[in-house]
Amino acid sequence: MSKEMVLQTAPHLPAEDSTPKVMFSVILALIPALLAATYFFGYRALLVVTTCVLSAIVTELVFLYLRGKNLVLTDGSAILTGLLLGLTLPVRIHLSLAALGSIIAIALGKQIFGGLGHNIFNPALVGRAFLQASYPVLMTTWIAPLEHWTDNALAATTTATPLAETVEAGYRELFLGNIGGSLGETSALALLAGGLFLILLGNIDWRIPLSFLTSTAVVGGLLHLYNPGHPDPLTHLLSGGLMLGAFFMATDMVTTPITSIGSWIFGLGCGTLVVIIRLFGGQPGGVMYAILLMNAFTPIIDRYTRPSPFGEEGN
Repeated sequence: MSKEMVLQTAPHLPAEDSTPKVMFSVILALIPALLAATYFFGYRALLVVTTCVLSAIVTELVFLYLRGKNLVLTDGSAILTGLLLGLTLPVRIHLSLAALGSIIAIALGKQIFGGLGHNIFNPALVGRAFLQASYPVLMTTWIAPLEHWTDNALAATTTATPLAETVEAGYRELFLGNIGGSLGETSALALLAGGLFLILLGNIDWRIPLSFLTSTAVVGGLLHLYNPGHPDPLTHLLSGGLMLGAFFMATDMVTTPITSIGSWIFGLGCGTLVVIIRLFGGQPGGVMYAILLMNAFTPIIDRYTRPSPFGEEGN
């Protein structure tokens, strides 16, 4: 008896996996980063993330209703989008802007293209890019970590991230997360643990974070040798949301290449662009724009890296 062939849009998953299973495993893998953010920045970190998640869910339901689709959220994609967006925001951001970012992420980053599997860009990054372009000062105003544990928590001091020229942070602080920055970019340890968990489960393509991190270190290292005033490779790797981007954003199955060689190219492009943007652009982080730019190149990468069908000459 012949087996039935099922054709569907991305994400394309092995038979034993499902979209909800993968989405909720990614959510679970982000829990350590969320706990670290709560420890370093206080209960308001949970408030910001919860606002993003609830806003994403409501926006998803509204668009499903307007499009005449079933009002179900069981795939977990809206929850994950809200969670990821929340982790890219500073703790002091207005909750109304956090909600607005989620609305943009779901509406313009996902539903306008036809919903899950049709979007070109990572929805959470679309929401953050909108907020970054519209409210640059608010999006780059961070507080020093652990201020909420002091008696002067309401007058918490602002600080810059380690990638800013005026800020120096030790590798230990960068690794553990005792630095200023967005909620999910501080603790490299928490993000690395979650990323390795997803790799062990087989829920993300390991080629992308490996090539992403390697190219960032190599290109950053070469430029550091040329000009010691530039950040060294380890500082590049442990700061500016690189771990969050490499393991949780760049590995989005819908907006990244489906071929093995395409995954290598995608990761190498992301890492190279991150360093270029950090050192020669106006954004100290660079991860968001690097991934969005490579998202735009995903279709052409797939086109030229797909294997030729059996019996057909290569293009």
